[in-house]
Amino acid sequence: MEEFKLFDAEYKFMSIIWDYEPINSTKLSKLTEEILGWKKSTTYNMIKKLSEKGLLMNENATVKSLIKKEQVQKYESEAIIEKSFDGSLPVFLTAFLDNKNLSKGEALELKRIIEEATK
Repeated sequence: MEEFKLFDAEYKFMSIIWDYEPINSTKLSKLTEEILGWKKSTTYNMIKKLSEKGLLMNENATVKSLIKKEQVQKYESEAIIEKSFDGSLPVFLTAFLDNKNLSKGEALELKRIIEEATK
């Protein structure tokens, strides 16, 4: 499993990039100030850090991601299932759905997803 672990602040930062990319670093700095309350220096430090990790590209003051949001979500969900549920998807689903009522539509969607995964 390729590692795409992001800390909370990194994930929030990447979410802004995913929503607006490609984005000028100055505009990104203004958005992070508005959304996250960050100073310009914090934004530029995060750009540098995530670029060094191979998650971002900052070229000619334009920032874009080198990974997709779905890749990070997949990695993090697999890591949670592995760590907290011994890698068992049925145990995870049992815990997650305990005392929850699914709508008929949600149940049908889950059934469709499971059927597609077992083809």
